[in-house]
Amino acid sequence: MARKIKFSDISTLLDEIEYPIGRTTASEELSDVRLVLADGETNLGKLVSKTSRESFESAADIESELHNVLPREAVGEPYQSEGDA
Repeated sequence: MARKIKFSDISTLLDEIEYPIGRTTASEELSDVRLVLADGETNLGKLVSKTSRESFESAADIESELHNVLPREAVGEPYQSEGDA
């Protein structure tokens, strides 16, 4: 059964994984997860497989790498920053 999770809640899911973990293994474990983004949905396992690291030491490692493979508009309004005032 496929799971669905918002990108903003991904830390909870990634914390359930046992680390260290290889990219291929992580991709397989997350292949049933639909990641809900600001501009639609994508398969989390496929995103993990596109990352450049061969292995991950923590949930933070995976999350950081995901930010590198997601398009800018996938996580929020284009060219908007919560830090800008």
